[in-house]
Amino acid sequence: MRSVVRQRVVHQRQARPLDRQGPGVVLCRQGSDGRGRETGRRRRRRHRQAARCLGPGAQRRPVARRVRLQARATHHAGRTKRRRHHGRQRRASVARSRGLGRGRRAAVHTCRGFLTEFAPKDIPLKDDVRTLGALVGDVLREQCGDQFFQRVERARLAGIAGADDDLQGLVKGLPAREAEMLVRAFSTYFEVVNLAERIHRIRRRRDYLQSATEPQEGSLAAAFSQLSNANVPGSQIAALLQRLHVEPVFTAHPTEATRRTLLEKEQVIGRLLVERLDPGRTPDEERAALARIREEITTTWQTDPQPSARPSVMDELENVLFYLTDVVYRIVPPFSEELEQAVRRHYPIEMPARPVLRFGSWVGGDMDGNPNVGADTLREALTRQRELVLGRYHGEALALSRRLSQSGARTGVSDVVRDRIAGYSARFPKALTTIPSRYHDMPYRVLFRLIAARLAATRAEAPEGYASRSELEQDLGVVIASLREHRGQHAGLFGVERFLRRVETFGFHLATIDVRQHARVHRSVLATLLQDSEWSSRNPADRAARLRDLLQGAAQPPGTPDADATHTLDVFKAIAECRARFGPDAVGPYIISMAEGVDDVLAVLVLARWSGLSELDVAPLFETVADLTRAAAVMRALFDDPHYRTHLAARGMRQMVMIGYSDSNKDAGIGSARWGLQRAQAALVETAERTGGGVDLTFFHGRGGTVSRGGGRIAHTILSAPSGSVRGRFRVTEQGEAINAKYGLRGIAMRTLEQTTSAVMLASALPSPPPDTRQARWVEIVEEIAQGSRQAYRRLIYDDPEFVQYFHLATPIDVIQRMEIGSRPTSRHGDNQPGEIERLRAIPWVFAWTQSRHLLPGWFGMGSALERAVDRHGAAQLSEMAHDWPFFRALIEDIEMVLGTAHMSIAARYACLAGELGDRYFPAIRAEFDRTVAHVLAVKQEHALLDSDPALQRSILLRNPYVAPMSLLQIDLLERWRAAGRPDDELFRALLASVRGIAQGLQSTG
Repeated sequence: MRSVVRQRVVHQRQARPLDRQGPGVVLCRQGSDGRGRETGRRRRRRHRQAARCLGPGAQRRPVARRVRLQARATHHAGRTKRRRHHGRQRRASVARSRGLGRGRRAAVHTCRGFLTEFAPKDIPLKDDVRTLGALVGDVLREQCGDQFFQRVERARLAGIAGADDDLQGLVKGLPAREAEMLVRAFSTYFEVVNLAERIHRIRRRRDYLQSATEPQEGSLAAAFSQLSNANVPGSQIAALLQRLHVEPVFTAHPTEATRRTLLEKEQVIGRLLVERLDPGRTPDEERAALARIREEITTTWQTDPQPSARPSVMDELENVLFYLTDVVYRIVPPFSEELEQAVRRHYPIEMPARPVLRFGSWVGGDMDGNPNVGADTLREALTRQRELVLGRYHGEALALSRRLSQSGARTGVSDVVRDRIAGYSARFPKALTTIPSRYHDMPYRVLFRLIAARLAATRAEAPEGYASRSELEQDLGVVIASLREHRGQHAGLFGVERFLRRVETFGFHLATIDVRQHARVHRSVLATLLQDSEWSSRNPADRAARLRDLLQGAAQPPGTPDADATHTLDVFKAIAECRARFGPDAVGPYIISMAEGVDDVLAVLVLARWSGLSELDVAPLFETVADLTRAAAVMRALFDDPHYRTHLAARGMRQMVMIGYSDSNKDAGIGSARWGLQRAQAALVETAERTGGGVDLTFFHGRGGTVSRGGGRIAHTILSAPSGSVRGRFRVTEQGEAINAKYGLRGIAMRTLEQTTSAVMLASALPSPPPDTRQARWVEIVEEIAQGSRQAYRRLIYDDPEFVQYFHLATPIDVIQRMEIGSRPTSRHGDNQPGEIERLRAIPWVFAWTQSRHLLPGWFGMGSALERAVDRHGAAQLSEMAHDWPFFRALIEDIEMVLGTAHMSIAARYACLAGELGDRYFPAIRAEFDRTVAHVLAVKQEHALLDSDPALQRSILLRNPYVAPMSLLQIDLLERWRAAGRPDDELFRALLASVRGIAQGLQSTG
């Protein structure tokens, strides 16, 4: 196996156009890499063949390629076989294209002589993309003229044909303004394509819901069907539902490169596309919808996509609130109803009167590395959230007052409702005078008008307002009981119950705001307050001993606080104030970034005590692989500490631990990071279970949007977690572009939440499989893979001091660091970390590698590690692990996803920007990439990357030709901008547009 795999490795200097190679094992052919050139005659022949396969008018259609990225076979052997294969493939292309769109046959797109099929269920997506692409073309002609449109078309067709040299000639040296417009043209196309794909997910979900056969995989109905088939008893399901808690936490990490104005326009287009799913629409309605969509595309084109200034914390808050109020607020009741229906279909049990979903936010509370966040932003954020959610409740109360028009004499009403009306009439006499006398025999209408008045008073923080959400819940409960008692099940009960579900979920604060700060800051503040300049350098055990004494001593610090200490102490005071003002759930856990030991946790308790805050949930965040390795020992020592045990008992023995996916990956590579996270969770579960009295442990997963930062398929992550680590509770961060992708449309948000909740239930309730005797052996192998991948990764990234220069030259990191997309700096300052890469945050690190199509953090090191594992244990052993072990399967599939998105031919052109450093480093990167691809395919026993996920495979193949023009243009702009001294001019604006365009095309930033 080893010799066969090594035969497939393509070194960059030996690479040649892969359409000259035979049918192989990898995802896609990725075009010329700038070192081997395809002849013009061969290129033109391929292009003509592609056009013939598509038929008349094909050049105006968005087309795709079935790319085969193939690790090289032997140079001479099999050449005749390869030629015969391509001859058969071309003939098959022509034959299959004749059946395009007929009957139930798959629709076919072709390019470069390769095919991409659309299954019958996906043909509506193809039609949507074609329709929306045509609208974009019409807008470009209207706004920029036919000459510009033709330039876009030439670039598009060159990208489709794989003529990268021709494409380079088209974009090289373009004036900055024209370059920016060209990028925006492709970016606008991707905006509508991304929407079309999301709408297709909604369409497929509706198809499943309309079907009377099998429920959709990942749905709530499918989860309960699986639990029922596994004979999970009703008593266990009832206990699970009492504990079930799913909490997405929206963060302000600067990865979303689209300004809110444009997100709102996306929402409008999305709603119009959803309306087009109605099969009963008339032709006039269809034309009107397309006209509205074109209007939104046009105004999008005319809107400057680049913010004029770096967003403030409150700007970031408005962005998150956009999703919480416009999408999440609306879908919570239907989600709860779907969950209840799924339960009743399989189990004769009642749903508990508690919300399953809660939502959190870091905006206004995340101080780690952001000097703009503090006590004031925490107060301002919660004030704004309270204002918005109470405004929603006020509107809902008025809507219900209009809907519930029952006459008391005709239907009857409970005495409790009449008592409430009498009490509120006395409390709100002005509101009562605004209710027409003709409504006075409509008790529900009157009561909801008075409830609205009390909500208005609550919003104004008047004394007659609601003191807490429980008082509003009681009012709604009174109405619900009365409606049920007086034949109102189908006369307004539905709307009141939906209102109650929202109040139970969002309270008076909308979303819980976590507070986060770096452990280093706490040490610095304590050094000041203890008048001990050597505090930070002291032994952690000595610091912990002193902190225990302080927890028993005076309630005030011995030293005088400076500005930094005052800032920190004010935050603790603000937490107490906000909980009193907005409710106990308004502020979440206090998260300690880069927690290393017991002293880091005790430090927070001391600072809270000095600030007068006694009730505080403290969650250490373990981020690096070394910290993850020590996590169980740290928590064991905490649980054994008498002072912390007392604190924990006061918190109901509930402990949250946050684990970081981003910094662990940046620190050690994906293989070592994922295994470190897996081991840490298993060890922490064991520690909590062995602690006397029992600790109720909840994991908080700090995941980013990309695989390199923990992204990927959420259900796979949950189902592959160690046994006992989920137990009905799941808290996870949602960051940057992931928020828009998962919560941008209501149908998509519903699907996101049901997939997450279903996985949590299955991971918590399915019977544990019997002990597998192979597990111990598998763990040994993965330990070897983790260690080997870490060594290979760090050897390149950290051990070679000149690699950072390659990173700076071969990626647009210098552009990303100047983008105005977040309130937080891109680098950590004052961490006493030795190198520039160490100080750089994980988000721009991953963002830069993604832009340059290396995507290096998501795979580098795994090829070498897998090769050694295959040598020692055999490919069959690793294939068995990938098939039977959920953790290893999820790891391999995530790496496969990254490999499928990477594009080494484009990356090679970025490498040329680094000059001699590119010649030095890129051959090793390319060799490791090909090695990783070959072994991932061998482990999965597949012929092409993402064969097991044809929808994602097709999406990547369709996108690559359209991303290529923007990538080549970005390379040219980078070279010119750097040569000019990196000025803030039109070249920089064009570069910013290219970063946003590529992010749209790849649906990925950091």
